[in-house]
Amino acid sequence: MKTWFITGTSRGFGREWAEAALERGDKVAATARSTDSLDLLVKQYGDAVLPLQLDVTDREAAFDVVARAHQHFGRLDVVVNNAGYGQFGMIEELSEQEARSQIETNLFGALWVTQAALPLLRRQGGGHFLQVSSIGGISAFPTVGIYHASKWALEGFSQSLAQETAGFGIKVTLIEPGGYATDWGGPSAKHAAAMPEYDGVREQAANRPSRRGSPGDPRATRQPILEIVDAAEPPLRVFLGRMPLGIAEADYESRLETWRKWQALAERAHGDVDSAGGG
Repeated sequence: MKTWFITGTSRGFGREWAEAALERGDKVAATARSTDSLDLLVKQYGDAVLPLQLDVTDREAAFDVVARAHQHFGRLDVVVNNAGYGQFGMIEELSEQEARSQIETNLFGALWVTQAALPLLRRQGGGHFLQVSSIGGISAFPTVGIYHASKWALEGFSQSLAQETAGFGIKVTLIEPGGYATDWGGPSAKHAAAMPEYDGVREQAANRPSRRGSPGDPRATRQPILEIVDAAEPPLRVFLGRMPLGIAEADYESRLETWRKWQALAERAHGDVDSAGGG
């Protein structure tokens, strides 16, 4: 039996994974902006669920809620940073508030929960962070640049975290889904005011090949997530869905080709301290 702490459990992946854990007999501290959205979970699973209200952008609240969950259940085995949303808009279109809100939720929200849980996991001798990123955490497309910024930053601090905490028995896995039939691009999304100058770019983005495939079924992620948290050596990064691997391969092959093409320049830029008169 494992005890989970999951942010963003009102719907989407957070709800699916909470139900998957509860169905097999685990316990879940489920957070949402409004606990009303968790009533059905509590009705079905009773004391195995601890509903908690949390706005992840509030650092003090994050620390308080994580501590309450730990005190209630006695331990936390899996901490899932799932809360987040998609901000749509070209870079030029974004307002300051739209940009800040995206980073506050997707990046700092995960950071605050991670910081709150770390000392508890260290003292109990282990645990597992699931950081919900995206294929957009390693690649990028037009119209969602600030979303990519939030997920690339999450990827960076989580890879460092994995190295910093391995000696404490704490594991870290970045979950990188492709397109799924959640409301990420629908009711949960936010949109900047559109500039007509970018109408052509928007049209091209809407018709790109990666947008044409059928989206994945969020329910199909339940068992794979359980397998990840049960693995003796879980991956640092793992894709969900058919789409991400092809995107990643094409992107990284292009990067490697460019880096190799310009490697002679890179080496010239290294210089030689001794020959330049340095110490």
